[in-house]
Amino acid sequence: MSLLGRDYNSELNSLDNRSQSPSESSSSITSENVHPAGEAGLSMMQTLIHLLKCNIGTGLLGLPLAIKNAGLLVGPVSLLAIGVLTVHCMVILLNCAQHLSQRLQKTFVNYGEATMYSLETCPNTWLRTHAVWGKWSSAVSHRLECSGKISAHCNPHLQGSSDSPAQASVAEIYRYTVSFLLIITQLGFCSVYFMFMADNLQQMVEEAHVTSNICQPREILALTPILDIRFYMLTILPFLILLVFIQNLKVLSVFSTLANITTVGSMALIFEYIMQGIPYPSNLPLMANWKTFLLFFGTAIFTFEGVGMVLPLKNQMKHPQQFSFVLYLGMSIVIILYIFLGTLGYMKFGSDTQASITLNLPNCWLYQSVKLMYSIGIFFTYALQFHVPAEIIIPFAVSQVSESWALFVDLSVRSGLVCLTCVSAILIPRLDLVISLVGSVSSSALALIIPALLEIVIFYSEDMSCVTLAKDIMISILGLLGCIFGTYQALYELTQPINHSMANSTGVYA
Repeated sequence: MSLLGRDYNSELNSLDNRSQSPSESSSSITSENVHPAGEAGLSMMQTLIHLLKCNIGTGLLGLPLAIKNAGLLVGPVSLLAIGVLTVHCMVILLNCAQHLSQRLQKTFVNYGEATMYSLETCPNTWLRTHAVWGKWSSAVSHRLECSGKISAHCNPHLQGSSDSPAQASVAEIYRYTVSFLLIITQLGFCSVYFMFMADNLQQMVEEAHVTSNICQPREILALTPILDIRFYMLTILPFLILLVFIQNLKVLSVFSTLANITTVGSMALIFEYIMQGIPYPSNLPLMANWKTFLLFFGTAIFTFEGVGMVLPLKNQMKHPQQFSFVLYLGMSIVIILYIFLGTLGYMKFGSDTQASITLNLPNCWLYQSVKLMYSIGIFFTYALQFHVPAEIIIPFAVSQVSESWALFVDLSVRSGLVCLTCVSAILIPRLDLVISLVGSVSSSALALIIPALLEIVIFYSEDMSCVTLAKDIMISILGLLGCIFGTYQALYELTQPINHSMANSTGVYA
């Protein structure tokens, strides 16, 4: 059981503690130190590495196609604007959390607690009455921190609250809504990982007989796929099921390190190739169609995945006052990396740009190894992303059965969730559109809409300037419009017949 790393007796006991009052939960948290005894906290370099890791994933490899969807001029400028806006919203979130910590004399607050306390202390009576949404959000956020990404302090009693019957019924609605969106978001990431691995595996296997030691630009050869891409998804499925059975976070951290190493090596080789012999981009449009720009928005906002981790990172720093420097430095590196990879990748491959830049790499053994390394990194990252929804769903499922059935239910739920992400990838095998859809639906809310609304709720009663109020309203409207129209366009494109020259099918290239 050391590999599984779960104690079901303590798990069931913690679930029984859900009846603890909010005040007791809050006091137990505030009484804890930011860094438990024996742990010094994260250094600046460690925090920077975590920040970079949170923002560099599969969305990065889809940026060349995103720039194509926006245009050679509009794409990089818009990506810079979205990056700056996202960083600004991160700063807003940090300021809101710090203000609430000082007002309520707490050591720190996380994303969910910031939502809860802002609603509880705002002057609006209706919002105070329905602040129970924030309490559930706080519990979800705390569970995320306890999922082992970086947090070293976990309070097992922060599970929920038992309010009055009227509030409890409203809490149930918000509770299931928020948890459903969170689960859908994380499982959406996992579905994207499925498609990414299957795309690259198909290309590597089916082009092995024409792969050479000479690296030349990829040409269209009209090869007929030997096996459907869904076969490769099913091939990966059992290995991922076995991987998610590993629940010991120390073991997963080893996989995380391996994923980081393979990702860095892959990115170095990708940049080495796309910077060679870039053709003059005279035939590339500076501005694309507005419909494809909506897909660009979803993909771009998808890539900035780290907004929810800025507060835990700051709270775990040895010197939290240095986090602003780390944030600006780290996000500057991320934004520059995004712009350079997206722009150079589009200039290099032009109209042939694929859903993932790895699918455009030459058919030689050196760059086939890039696909293999990045796919290995994504394979292990799947377990880390999967850990988040698993830690929300599984405790509830386990609490419904006796202890003797707990392990069976745990493993069954894990297997079922992995199969669900596989089925989703099989039903919608369009990597580019799924990335855009997940980004439009969820990332726009987490990165843009919620931080701006939080600033309004917290500071409106404290002489907030009209400029700041107008700015936050504009950010919220922008995020909402991007969410609505980006989601619509992605869903519309998904309903259209697949154009094999543009879909992320790998069989037509060699």
